[in-house]
Amino acid sequence: MKKKIWLLIAAILVLIGGILFAGVMTVLKWDFTKLQTTKYETNCYEITDAFQNISIITNTSDIRIVPSEDTDSQVTCYEQKNVEHSVAVKDGTLVITVTDNRKWYEHINIGFSSPKITVSIPKMEYGTLSIESTTGNVSIPKEFHFVSMDISETTGSVTSYASATDSVRIKTTTGNICVENIETKKLDLSASTGRVTVSGVTCNGDVSVKVSTGKVNLTDIRCDNIRSEGNTGDITLKNVIAAEEISVERSTGSVTLTACDGAEIFIETDTGNIVGSLLTEKIFLAQTDTGSVSVPKSTTGGRCELTTDTGDIRMEIE
Repeated sequence: MKKKIWLLIAAILVLIGGILFAGVMTVLKWDFTKLQTTKYETNCYEITDAFQNISIITNTSDIRIVPSEDTDSQVTCYEQKNVEHSVAVKDGTLVITVTDNRKWYEHINIGFSSPKITVSIPKMEYGTLSIESTTGNVSIPKEFHFVSMDISETTGSVTSYASATDSVRIKTTTGNICVENIETKKLDLSASTGRVTVSGVTCNGDVSVKVSTGKVNLTDIRCDNIRSEGNTGDITLKNVIAAEEISVERSTGSVTLTACDGAEIFIETDTGNIVGSLLTEKIFLAQTDTGSVSVPKSTTGGRCELTTDTGDIRMEIE
């Protein structure tokens, strides 16, 4: 009997709570942002000293690099109070770092907004771009050119349309990577859990794409070598031309090639199909434990080794 009474009291309290919540949200016109207890402020930093390099180390901020309308440089931070960013030029490098001065009890709050860092700089060629972020997205437009780029994200996506003379390196733990219409000497992409999309890339050296769990889409790429390793996830290559070698390894995932080519091609997957088309003849070495094989019987060209444990192999010459 006592148990039923307590259950009845609990149900009444839940009902009262629901009515009170509905009443409060009606007054607030169901704008959940008005429940936010986290306080944000916008701080602007004018950059007067010359710099060639950019270094950003933050935790939860979205990062955007945008072209300025004139020759002035400015950093705008939409940031939480007591979690402010330091902005300064040191030895020719624009350095942006975060300082967390919150008390322990200030970590307990309700927040719906995301901190943001906007770096507004003139359109020109810069030296090194280095970004380290824990949670937040990174966006870099096509108007900029760097000597090298090194971006590391824990939870967040990276979108880059900027070219680099030497190398572009992007690494995410949980987040997508998108690279489009760039030129570089070396492209190195790595994602643990996330989708990797690359298109319109001219690379004078090697392209490397590594994933643990995630799909990979490669389109319109010219390079010396292209190598991709992954555990779980399909990979699609369309109009990908390597002067030397195309190498793809997967544990679980299908491999699809459309109008691709390389001097030599090596594709291996444990579970998945290998299908597609090449532009020139190859000497095919195809093997599957469970599945069917259909490849041209050509006797000229470089090696094309296709191996899968469970899956079909179908390849043709366009």
